[in-house]
Amino acid sequence: MGATAAAVPAAAELARRYAAVRRHSLALAEPLSPEDQCVQSMPDASPTKWHLAHTTWFFETLVLQPDAPGYRPVDPRYGYLFNSYYEALGPRHPRPQRGLLTRPTQAEVLRYRQAVDEAMLAFLPHAGPGALQAVELGLHHEQQHQELMLTDLKHLLSANPLHPAYLPAPPAAARPAAPQASALRWLAFDGARADIGHPVHDGFAFDNEGPRHAVLLHPFELASRPVSCGEYLQFVRDGGYRDPRWWLSDGWAAAQTAGWLAPPGWHEVETAQPQVFTLFGLQPLQPAEPVCHLSFYEAAAYAAWAGARLPTEFEWEHAMRHAGAVLRRTGGGDLHPHPRAPGAAGDAGAFEGLHEVWEWTRSAYDPYPGFRPLGGAASEYNGKFMVGQLVLRGASCATPPGHARLSYRNFFPPAARWQFSGLRLARDLG
Repeated sequence: MGATAAAVPAAAELARRYAAVRRHSLALAEPLSPEDQCVQSMPDASPTKWHLAHTTWFFETLVLQPDAPGYRPVDPRYGYLFNSYYEALGPRHPRPQRGLLTRPTQAEVLRYRQAVDEAMLAFLPHAGPGALQAVELGLHHEQQHQELMLTDLKHLLSANPLHPAYLPAPPAAARPAAPQASALRWLAFDGARADIGHPVHDGFAFDNEGPRHAVLLHPFELASRPVSCGEYLQFVRDGGYRDPRWWLSDGWAAAQTAGWLAPPGWHEVETAQPQVFTLFGLQPLQPAEPVCHLSFYEAAAYAAWAGARLPTEFEWEHAMRHAGAVLRRTGGGDLHPHPRAPGAAGDAGAFEGLHEVWEWTRSAYDPYPGFRPLGGAASEYNGKFMVGQLVLRGASCATPPGHARLSYRNFFPPAARWQFSGLRLARDLG
């Protein structure tokens, strides 16, 4: 995971943020039992305990070992267990077998975190510019894993026939209102030459968000909000999962092979009251809520059924910047997509729902013109995955506060459906 060449953060401010980010990871794990934290529900997901250890290994390996004089690893064996995919840093435990790591125990992982945190906070006042930038990178890396902790956990709990809840459902008085979905409106944009990518010297960004460059856009229009559960339910009940007309060839094959009939976690879709699995357990489907846990294939099929398409990532970014959107999620704790009234906090002008679900685009995850990864181990994070994946834009209800930008390029394989991923429709003009 690489960062742009932003200004070196101040050590004191970075220490404050370091402590806050690390506390947040522990808070996410607090409601879980040791058993909850050890299980891996599929090869793409990781146990909570592994996330807690891996993010610690990141700081130990990329900051303390190269830069803190005299630092010695807490346990040299942890490098093999908690390295994710950094070839330059040596061999590692196979990803599909992370759920077999009953040792080290949860208590040992927490002691590992504490030891590294103490070493980091002692080191930060003496850290040089390069080490401070590596810490900044590590904080954003941990925030990414905080969202993965929630999505991986939700997938795990959804596989349990008891439908257990991660947290008790909020009291009715504390829940966001469940209005009818606002009328879907279309915002038109003329053809234009648009600058895309993270502006230089505008704070932190991963290396895949730049360089900033110009693209040519043809006239298009973008929907005012994400597609809702009620709208997607119409697609399901109209036989959308049984009609190959709407599907890309690979998507149809994936849906048939896996037996997809609705989004994951949807139950009793043909009854008067369908239900949806959430981090609060099984809940009634709310038609106005943004639909989530869709693969790219499902999003593209729905768009075709609806007589529209998915936007490119360039159309999405241009439209949001033109509307004055600012992706600064400051809340947190919702853990489920909610409908938002027009003008709600975090939205921009006529656009709604910018922080509820990641939005699939029709853009392949390719390097921008002139892309160069950073040197060293961090160069492996983004560049080597630029094949066979699609870009998602925006943020989700599980994205940590302070971890969202208009230029952020999330990416997953087209069949991935365990993330909080939905869609916003686009159409050609002219």
